[in-house]
Amino acid sequence: MSKRDYYEVLGVGKDASQEDLKKAYRKLARQYHPDVNKAADAESKFKEAKEAYDVLSDDQKKAQYDRFGHVDPNQGMGGGGFGGQDFGGGFGDLFDMFFGGGGGQRRNPNAPQRGNDLQYTLTIDFKEAVFGKKTEIVIPRTETCETCHGSGAKPGTKPETCGVCHGSGQQEVVQNTAFGRIVNRRVCSACQGQGKLIKDKCGTCHGSGKIKKQRTISLNIPAGVDDGAQLRVSGEGEAGTRGGPSGDLYVVIRVKAHEFFEREGDDIYCEVPLTFAQAALGDEIEIPTLTEKVKLKIPAGTQTDTYFRLKGKGVPRLRGHGQGDQHVKVVVVTPTSLSEEQKDLLREFSRVSGENTNEQNQSIFERMKRAFLGD
Repeated sequence: MSKRDYYEVLGVGKDASQEDLKKAYRKLARQYHPDVNKAADAESKFKEAKEAYDVLSDDQKKAQYDRFGHVDPNQGMGGGGFGGQDFGGGFGDLFDMFFGGGGGQRRNPNAPQRGNDLQYTLTIDFKEAVFGKKTEIVIPRTETCETCHGSGAKPGTKPETCGVCHGSGQQEVVQNTAFGRIVNRRVCSACQGQGKLIKDKCGTCHGSGKIKKQRTISLNIPAGVDDGAQLRVSGEGEAGTRGGPSGDLYVVIRVKAHEFFEREGDDIYCEVPLTFAQAALGDEIEIPTLTEKVKLKIPAGTQTDTYFRLKGKGVPRLRGHGQGDQHVKVVVVTPTSLSEEQKDLLREFSRVSGENTNEQNQSIFERMKRAFLGD
């Protein structure tokens, strides 16, 4: 299934600024975060939005995407080289097939082979991502069999060289045609390309040289890690073959949404309600931060949607010194139910302020009329 255009995913144009990209991604992240949206497709849409933002917010990746789209330019035409066709072992095999020569080096089937990498998704709380934590995870993985030390053979015995391919792991089929002698190489049917045969198999791993185990891994999650980050744990992937090194473990961090705070980079955002009296007269209120409560002075005449900055109260910078800031948005709340006394006081306030007078209404009407008529 082909990927959607990244600009389409975020709902922005190709000339969108970094701020526009950030706003679009932030909106989608809030809408589709799996901790908030339980729809079946929420997680896939969240990942799609994050992938699009990760590419378009990086100037180098964006330039490459704008030029090549989703196709990797290093892979040549068709995304797979030469129209995407697969020739298996490459030009060496192609050369051998037609000319019967040694057109390339063969992979040694007995050479050490690195193990596969593993991926694990770890979900942590908002504040755990901010301050970091030490934790343990349990992963299933293959490990080298301790009984046979990875040989697959019963202790006291050892694998024997395959008599069919003589250890090469490949069989040669020779055909004489009108075009000449054709040599076709294929995986040895006797040893399945391993170059060796095990007559007496290990009773623990049954000849595979590996066993499945539950492995406990200790993790140190750094302070300031963000949603979607990857932690690489070297050597904790699948076991290698024939003495090869183990693969790596990649831990993908998922951060739960917070009920009060929102994060954007190293900055924290929150929204605080104000009464009409607090906004009009000014006040000093308490604001919760990530570590404590602090006092915030609200000037008289503060308007709704005004932002205040609490310097250094944000997230510790993952690669650097210091912390981000906390941005507090104040929203003036209109009361929905008033007592008769409160209503009388507001009517008196309106009267004293000269609100709703015929002169003022006339003045407003005239201004609106001029605006519509273009005077």
